[in-house]
Amino acid sequence: MANRMWPVAAALAGAVVAVVLGFLTFGAQATVAPDRLPVAVAAPDGPPRAMAERIAAQGGGQLDWRITTAEEGRRLLEDKAVYGVLELGQPPVVVVSGAVNPAGTQLAQQALTAIAQAAGPAQVQTVHPASVAGRTAPLALSALAWVGCLVGGAVLALVSARRKYRPGTGARLTQVATTSVLVTAVLAGFAKLWDSSLPMGWDVLGFLLLTTGAFAALQTGLLRLLGVRAMAVLGPLYLLAPAVAGQVPELLHEWYRWLLWSWTPFRFSTEGLRSLLQGTPGAPDVANGVWVLGGLLAVGLVVLLWPARSGSAGEEAEADTPDRVVHVGVH
Repeated sequence: MANRMWPVAAALAGAVVAVVLGFLTFGAQATVAPDRLPVAVAAPDGPPRAMAERIAAQGGGQLDWRITTAEEGRRLLEDKAVYGVLELGQPPVVVVSGAVNPAGTQLAQQALTAIAQAAGPAQVQTVHPASVAGRTAPLALSALAWVGCLVGGAVLALVSARRKYRPGTGARLTQVATTSVLVTAVLAGFAKLWDSSLPMGWDVLGFLLLTTGAFAALQTGLLRLLGVRAMAVLGPLYLLAPAVAGQVPELLHEWYRWLLWSWTPFRFSTEGLRSLLQGTPGAPDVANGVWVLGGLLAVGLVVLLWPARSGSAGEEAEADTPDRVVHVGVH
């Protein structure tokens, strides 16, 4: 009877995997639609202000307008509070930023340009202009950081299981530190290879090292708790990077916005790195990224350093051996 159930169980597993992949990837992309995308219209007092108010009444639920001055509008753009600014004048100017998420920027530029051209040809001005590599690198480097650190932790877990020994605390910390440094060097090398003009100062390198350290510590901590089974959780999380973290929340369906985008670590590393690469280190997402990634690093280290319960099924007590490796005997 049990043998007859295996084909059914295998088919069910395939269906579950299809559901998970569809939910994490194609579902998020297939339901993309603008929902109150924040933009600004800037105008001085007088008749231009009245025109700004008429413009702000357009867009339905797709755009969320703010009526400001030109100076205030650019400050909002610098803080990433809006995705674009329409400055009324002769001619009208659409202002966007290369330091803002490209998906939101593209949509805002299209919408604002179409509205501005109703009154005549419009100019488009880009502050902090980004190259193709500059737009691609933040998300790409975040995803590569996750994969590189994950492979490092997984190899240690697989070798440990195959050779029947359990790494000690020192071995795990060495693996996390070494993986973080090596993957950070690889990421910096790729960034320079893609675009040699991208800045690689200590602020960027430090943020990359914090990202890789947080990812490596979190992954190694879960691998310590669950063993190789943690890969069933850590592997699919990678899919959130291109499908969800690359979008802005105003383009995602509400369910994806709250269930996935709200907590995925990739968005904090991606947007913080984007600001640093494009010359806006004072943007709020840099500080947010430092706090979130620092929290992940702390949690991962706590799990790694937490003493194992003696005689527990998950992990035996660690011996104070020179190489901090505990050899598990065969009973």
